[in-house]
Amino acid sequence: MRPTDTSDLWWKTAVVYCLDVATYFDSDGDGIGDLEGLGHRLDYLAELGVTCVWLMPFYPSPLRDHGYDIADYYGVHPRVGDLGDLVEVVRTAHDRGMRVIVDLVVNHTSEKHPWFRAARRSRTSPYRDYYVWADEPPEVQEPNMFPDVEDGTWSYDERAGQYYRHSFYREQPDLDTAHPRVREEIAKVMGFWLQLGVDGFRVDSAAHVIASGGAGDGDRDEREHRLLRDLRRALVRRRGSAMLLGEVNLPYDEQHAFFGGEHGTELAMQFDFPANQALYLSLARQDARPLARTLASRPAVDVHSQWANFVRNHDELTLDQLSEDERAEVFDAFAPDESQRLHDRGITRRLPSMLEGDPRRVRMVYSLLFSLPGTPVLLYGEEIGMCEHDAVGGRAAVRTPMQWSTQRGAGFSEAPPSRLAAPIVEGGAGPDHVNVVDQLHDPDSLLRFVSTLAQRYRTTPEIGWGRFEVLEQEHPCVLAHTLRSDDAQLVALHNFAHDGRLVRLDLTDADSDTQLLDVLSGRATRPDDQGRVEIPLDGYGCQWLRVLRPGDRRLP
Repeated sequence: MRPTDTSDLWWKTAVVYCLDVATYFDSDGDGIGDLEGLGHRLDYLAELGVTCVWLMPFYPSPLRDHGYDIADYYGVHPRVGDLGDLVEVVRTAHDRGMRVIVDLVVNHTSEKHPWFRAARRSRTSPYRDYYVWADEPPEVQEPNMFPDVEDGTWSYDERAGQYYRHSFYREQPDLDTAHPRVREEIAKVMGFWLQLGVDGFRVDSAAHVIASGGAGDGDRDEREHRLLRDLRRALVRRRGSAMLLGEVNLPYDEQHAFFGGEHGTELAMQFDFPANQALYLSLARQDARPLARTLASRPAVDVHSQWANFVRNHDELTLDQLSEDERAEVFDAFAPDESQRLHDRGITRRLPSMLEGDPRRVRMVYSLLFSLPGTPVLLYGEEIGMCEHDAVGGRAAVRTPMQWSTQRGAGFSEAPPSRLAAPIVEGGAGPDHVNVVDQLHDPDSLLRFVSTLAQRYRTTPEIGWGRFEVLEQEHPCVLAHTLRSDDAQLVALHNFAHDGRLVRLDLTDADSDTQLLDVLSGRATRPDDQGRVEIPLDGYGCQWLRVLRPGDRRLP
């Protein structure tokens, strides 16, 4: 049931849009996107239906890891603006009914951070305890997150005279998050950005954050999760409506603990990595059952918690929770070239490339995204069908400039190509063929379709709040599911196969007086007296059927 006051749980039914300021819009012609440029594009996001903008790291950084190697938690990188520009973006977004969240990257810092510079100077430095050190590295090391780049998680620092731990690049030393002073610093960082108006944080590598402590007493599991509980308490003391969105790529039985149990005392939202990976297995097989089984096994969460659904994120498309054979299936289907794979676990391509640009299939996937129980998260450019730059390696392949128009620099920047923050996609997926301006004027474009999905999602609160159930029907290629609240019900159908199907459903509490209205097409149908209904579904087709019973006064 919904709590009486849901105003603080705005993220339960948000439409989240992730963007990199440096590749979004350049206002001053230097080739790099900036906060002022983002401010010029907030009206576009509001019209798209976005209700929450997630800003990837914009902090001062050597940019070894796309800004996730932070050198100052309290600043803005000069290349994208200053604190005044950030405050103006937040104010303008709020004026348009949108929230703003930012990345909280506290598993590690840059080696250029003042804390690490002070730590390496002396073993007696108070900052020495901020990081994890050893005179000799452990014989058995946990695998590095970039195994094809780093050969371990420990590196020797000549000046410090000790080894330090780094779960990612060696230029990113791990913080000792078990240390009380480090936890105080993290709380101060959060308080600073909340004071400037941000509405929450996306917690980068949350599982690594709580596991990175090298000190502390008591039970390890309890000690680790205490950090998230402390951060959540510090958050709500500052602003009761602020949220933490966690990146926790673990199986459900382990991931569920990061919500914090009853009343959601840790992360408010988590990305659903198991369902995301099962989605691509279902797409590869044209069989909805892997995704259906995964969703059916998804743990129920407290009303104060939520799952975040996504098709693509800003990193590689990770497939590490699939079996070796399943991963090989997805690789063969969507990344047949070795250059399209990364870290032996992921794919560097965007969805339209993987689906060979089939508009029916692409639209079916985004319809599914918005109809799954939880909160949808979009990566910038998904709404127009942007593709990756196949000549750019690794994670950077999907972090190309936003394609606004056919003008020079894709309407992103007037600077020469050599000065751009990243190269623009070329060829058939480039801005001459895929851009915002053209699609804004095309009522049948992907942009218009995604905007419609966002609007329908926002007027269908049972998707974010309702009880989820997979519906039985005879076709393995079709995912039929329902979301039901006390006074509303939605039935969603999605066909993973290229040919059409006649879907037969038995709907409880429905009869011939019930109307099923497809809110995407406007077509209506009625079940028989026993609640049975037959619905034709095209190849790669999708329908959102709003169940309207006699006396229902909701808008169709």
